Amino acid sequence: MTITRKADFPGLLTAEGKAWHYLDTAATAQKPQIVVDAAAKAMGADYATVHRGVYSRSAEMTLGYEAARRRVAEFIGGQEDEITFTRGATEAINLVAYTWGAQELKAGDRILLSRLEHHSNIVPWQILRDQIGFEIDVCPLTVDGQIDLDAAEQMLTPQHKLVALAHVSNVLGSVLDVKRAAGLAHCVGAKLLLDGCQAVPRVPVDVAALDCDFYVFSGHKLYGPTGIGALWAKKPILDAMPPWQGGGSMIDRVTFEKTTYAPAPQRFEAGTPAIVEAIALAVACDYVSGIGLEAIHAHEARLVAATREALRGMNDVTVFGPEDTAGIVSFALDGVHPHDLGTILDEENVAIRAGHHCAQPLMDHLGVPATARASFGLYSDDDDVAALIRGIDRTRRIFG
Repeated sequence: MTITRKADFPGLLTAEGKAWHYLDTAATAQKPQIVVDAAAKAMGADYATVHRGVYSRSAEMTLGYEAARRRVAEFIGGQEDEITFTRGATEAINLVAYTWGAQELKAGDRILLSRLEHHSNIVPWQILRDQIGFEIDVCPLTVDGQIDLDAAEQMLTPQHKLVALAHVSNVLGSVLDVKRAAGLAHCVGAKLLLDGCQAVPRVPVDVAALDCDFYVFSGHKLYGPTGIGALWAKKPILDAMPPWQGGGSMIDRVTFEKTTYAPAPQRFEAGTPAIVEAIALAVACDYVSGIGLEAIHAHEARLVAATREALRGMNDVTVFGPEDTAGIVSFALDGVHPHDLGTILDEENVAIRAGHHCAQPLMDHLGVPATARASFGLYSDDDDVAALIRGIDRTRRIFG
């Protein structure tokens, strides 16, 4: 299935009005005009604070903000009282680490990560490990770049309290078999946290069906604004987690002798929240749902297949990851640093990501300092693939 929605995205033109071949959606997605308009309206004509004002516009904005929470929860198959708004997936993982992790993990415990994790799903656990003294195990990858769940099954023990994995790799685009991962984690009594940043814009997500315990994602990768994301957690787990930031909104009663806290999820949303961003994120969820994630995944899979086929025709290009990926292709051109490739492609109005993609342990595993990464969105099309291949051919000629 082909989706043609470029006209909805004002960012897909250069300043001169030419086509901009944006292939960096895995870093951040372009925003449809409907999301831009929703943010402008919420910041302008509709704007007021939430949860505090007794005047009518504040009450209306509060209704809109909490309706956004319901919509985001519905988008991933959860309930509204299971969704905590955060600044993004990074903050959501830190929230889990410094509330659930600080309370539940102790010296002698273990957690399991994988070789392909984003730094945001590595560093918070390392910081907490250094404070508490638990151990971090690293699950290897299969030859084609999948998380090796056979190896995970052999590694997991009753000492493991958490398994934290990417639902979709931000470098390789490989898709985790979540149901099996959940079964393996729960079999030894561990909780499962999923980094869903690359999954929620690309594949249908139903947290209840997946049977994970925590799910995190960022709004800006889901065609929404920056500065907003979400933590979903099973309600009993969320209810048992202590607060992690103190301030307004997250309290029940404050005295100098003692403070009592609001119930979850409000307990984790100290201060004035990202009102505008939450409302715009809900509109982004509506936009994506209106197209359909099955259709989006099929569209991106077709573009991935076409790109990989074209790159395989170049004997000086190495393509990483499995054949069947979710919207992402990482590769290396012999003798050309990815930054140089990205610079030359930019001259052709083609935007890719070049670097380690906040996944340096994976780069070490691949044996390269960096890769070039083309990542697709629902607005990507065959012209973008053709422009990418033309730009790579030009780079090959420049470098001889």
